[in-house]
Amino acid sequence: MSSPDPAATLILTSECFDDAGRFETRYTGRGEDVSPELRLQGLDDRAKTLAVTLEDLTHPLFGTMAHWVAWNIPAGELIPGAIPPGRVSPGTGIVQGIAYGLHRYRGPKSPRGTTHTYRFTVYALDTVLRLSEWSRLSGLKRAIAGHVLQQAGLTGTYEARLRPRRPGA
Repeated sequence: MSSPDPAATLILTSECFDDAGRFETRYTGRGEDVSPELRLQGLDDRAKTLAVTLEDLTHPLFGTMAHWVAWNIPAGELIPGAIPPGRVSPGTGIVQGIAYGLHRYRGPKSPRGTTHTYRFTVYALDTVLRLSEWSRLSGLKRAIAGHVLQQAGLTGTYEARLRPRRPGA
């Protein structure tokens, strides 16, 4: 069992946000709804796999809501974008569990006229997880307990703009 090393800072970046910290439409449910590329700096050499989550931190009914849970991502400085839907990605072993996206990434799609805050969290793990692809965020968090070497988060917003009114409507 490993414990996080506070001196080993993991930095997470992505081009899925604009300069103001807003989600680019491509990565949302109102766009292409593809997972973004996530880059890591300072990854611990002991990391065997990565896990990633995307949560809506301001969901009006649930407080927080998981949009994506994925694990057994090969440890490296890049989590590829456009991970295809499916329980286990062929060739990579990436497992996607159950969240708003059933075995897939589902980006922000807040109701029109609202702004929600979302956070990606990446966990560097010292193990390959033996976890059912039917697991949810809570199951993932239980499974990674004691195996997290590092973690990093990246937070941004998504504003679902109101559609302009049609003339005569």
